[in-house]
Amino acid sequence: MSTDTSTDIDFQIRAATRSDLAAINEIYNYYVSRSTATFALREDSLDDRSRWFDAHRANDLVILVCLIDGQTIAWGSLSPYSQRCAYKTTLELSIYIHHEFTGRGIGRKILDQLIREARQRKCHALLSLVCSENEASIALFGKAGFEPVGLLKQVGRKFDRWLDVSILQRTLEVG
Repeated sequence: MSTDTSTDIDFQIRAATRSDLAAINEIYNYYVSRSTATFALREDSLDDRSRWFDAHRANDLVILVCLIDGQTIAWGSLSPYSQRCAYKTTLELSIYIHHEFTGRGIGRKILDQLIREARQRKCHALLSLVCSENEASIALFGKAGFEPVGLLKQVGRKFDRWLDVSILQRTLEVG
């Protein structure tokens, strides 16, 4: 168990299991209809989430969960950036935190662990594609050494408006 000294929260970060999927889905689906943290327009079913989990497992890609008192309050994952072979050492990183637990440093703890996991998998480049209006996420990634490397203008449409996506990248030194 780790302790976040900035907020005195006792929490555990571990690899997700199938038993975590309902909580992962609940956290993600909260943002589908309420924010631009995801560009999904419909909530994922538990079957959708199960297929996602199986695909990650089949490709040795990590999904982490963060628990407080046994309750899953956040998750993060490494996913393929592209199916093209030349991108095999580039991974896309995602983090979602239960809306009642944001702003407590949990995102940074998951992000740091995902970076360590990416290094173990010989990842060279980590990317995160973040809605440009999501200043908190952009700041989180910036503090962890991610740099803005691109802007995709008006590539998403949600809530009757066009949305830009910031591409954030961190290159990892791997042996």
